[in-house]
Amino acid sequence: MKISVTSPEDIGLLIRAVRRSSRVRIDDLAAMSHVSKQFASDVEHGKPTVRLGLVFKLLGELGIPMTLDIPSEAVQELTTLRLRAKAPAGKRPKKRIPSEG
Repeated sequence: MKISVTSPEDIGLLIRAVRRSSRVRIDDLAAMSHVSKQFASDVEHGKPTVRLGLVFKLLGELGIPMTLDIPSEAVQELTTLRLRAKAPAGKRPKKRIPSEG
């Protein structure tokens, strides 16, 4: 089921619901994800300043994929950015700056 997420609270409720329905204790989820129990609790309660990378660990451990829907006009720019990020540092194409005039 796809759920719209618009806030840290939404993510927290979603994680808590999946964890509880899977009958996983919060301390067990934290241990499996290599985060503290306090961190897992903070996420479940919607704390807005948690580290995003660690939130992905919790989501991954619970089998919750995250998909973002971007505007179609941004797809080409995303492709360009991904290619630039994969290129070795000395081989990265320089971003063109539009000329004034």
